[in-house]
Amino acid sequence: MAKDAEKSTWKDTIWNPSTREFCGRTASSWGLILLFYLVFYIFLAGMFCLTMYVMLQTLDDYKPTWQDRLSTPGMMIRPRGDTMEINTHNTESWDMYTKTLDNFLSSYNNSLQAEKNDKCPPDQYFIQADSGDVKNNPKRSCQFNRSLLQECSGLNDPTYGYQAGKPCIIIKLNRVIGMLPGKDGQAPFVTCGAKNEDSDKIGEVEYYPENGAFNLMYYPYYGKKAQVNYSQPLVAIKFLNITLNEDINIECRIISNNIPPGSERDKFAGKVSFKLRINTNQ
Repeated sequence: MAKDAEKSTWKDTIWNPSTREFCGRTASSWGLILLFYLVFYIFLAGMFCLTMYVMLQTLDDYKPTWQDRLSTPGMMIRPRGDTMEINTHNTESWDMYTKTLDNFLSSYNNSLQAEKNDKCPPDQYFIQADSGDVKNNPKRSCQFNRSLLQECSGLNDPTYGYQAGKPCIIIKLNRVIGMLPGKDGQAPFVTCGAKNEDSDKIGEVEYYPENGAFNLMYYPYYGKKAQVNYSQPLVAIKFLNITLNEDINIECRIISNNIPPGSERDKFAGKVSFKLRINTNQ
């Protein structure tokens, strides 16, 4: 009998037929608590939607409302990689690099640039201001023709100098909306050199376009959505007589009278480093 009583008591915690309670609550009690939570979560969802709506009204589709960025933009190289090793007698050692440059520079073909972008007056900012609340969008972009890279354009030499042991490296400055990288008409430029221990091994370096400059006409940048056809300016570096069969540690920097030098604690701010080795052994 005691076991039957215990069994009956356990069942009553789930459903008590005498009080008509399920899990300790009557139907009206369950209805009220479910109604409370329904109203409560509808209120929370409404508050969330209202907050999101108000926040979205403060945003600009074309330009960030707030920009918290480094004062010195980073630099990137193509082909990518911290270490580049090629063998002038082994096509496979540099073929992937030339294919990478072909793909990267395809959007800079002269015919494509003439079709999509404007021929701008050089050495001055291409400012396209809005008229009050009327947005001047989409904004136009200036042509950067592949031919400006001359010996590193891949047009005359499809191997970009890799086969001859005189490789080309392409450098670009990271995009920053609204940045004006030079003042008094002085454009920023790239300079490359070997690190201290390799200073006598880098040899002669040529820059394309002339002086390795990022012309002012490609600035300011207005953002991907506002300036859909923007072509980022490039600088090509060609190593003419680098020491062969040795690792050379190279560092390239951006020099500008309107961009502060990068911090030593941030290796990507205003500079890029890589190791280059050219082997001639068969």
